[in-house]
Amino acid sequence: MTGVIDVGGGLRGIYGAGVFDYCLDHGIEFDYCIGVSAGSANIASFLGKQKGRNYRFYMEYAFRRQYMSLHNLIHTGSYIDMDYVYGELSNLNGENPLNYEAIKNSHSQMKVVALNAVSGGSTYFDKNDMAQDSYHILKASSSIPVVCRPYSVDGIPYYDGGIADPVPIRKAFGDGCDRVAVILTKPRDTVRVQKKDAPFARLLRRRYPKAAENLLLRYRKYNEGVALAKDYAKRGKALIIAPDDCCGMSTLTKKKSCIDQMYRKGYADARALPAFLHRTDTISA
Repeated sequence: MTGVIDVGGGLRGIYGAGVFDYCLDHGIEFDYCIGVSAGSANIASFLGKQKGRNYRFYMEYAFRRQYMSLHNLIHTGSYIDMDYVYGELSNLNGENPLNYEAIKNSHSQMKVVALNAVSGGSTYFDKNDMAQDSYHILKASSSIPVVCRPYSVDGIPYYDGGIADPVPIRKAFGDGCDRVAVILTKPRDTVRVQKKDAPFARLLRRRYPKAAENLLLRYRKYNEGVALAKDYAKRGKALIIAPDDCCGMSTLTKKKSCIDQMYRKGYADARALPAFLHRTDTISA
């Protein structure tokens, strides 16, 4: 079973959008797709066979005040308005509807990672947890702590999947994959550090202590996930697709030239996929 992981990364997620648009152009499919944060939105459009859809979100809609802004943060407590992104824009009567029917009818499994803000446990939603115009699991997976309020699904508050399982390669192989493409949005040798997460964890600790604990461990989980992906890659069981640099982008960098450059890098780097998916020379564990 072939799989693909998209780790997301805010607006750097445009890199993954480029990878998936290459796949759509060249008829590449996967049996198993698992997305984290913005990566879950990329996968949804990919399974919906909507080439270019995510490019418009990153390059056009993200610059609207309704999408992400300090105005949103001040008035709603969330910098990104998830209901605007995955509701007003994405619903059947929205400006750029998600092709839910194609997702539902796809042969591919779809998993979406989120963090249970109360228990601190990782949750892996699947496409059966979605319905037409009900994309709550995508909202939950993309709710960055402190920057956004947690998003509730069935009464349970969730935060960004990148805190729960930032590189879910163990999950992909555990679910039966024998070959996995891993889309990163930072150079493959990037080592995360705890320092950047510590101030946000302090703010989060009072209300969601378990989520704060996970945020402090994110750097370790990410580094371990990438290390495991590299190990699988040595055995021919994984392909790491990652930019050689971030084009000056961080999670919420709103600079169109950088966003477009990251998209083009993703599209170009995806050319490694056909050879990987047709390899037969893997090494057993």
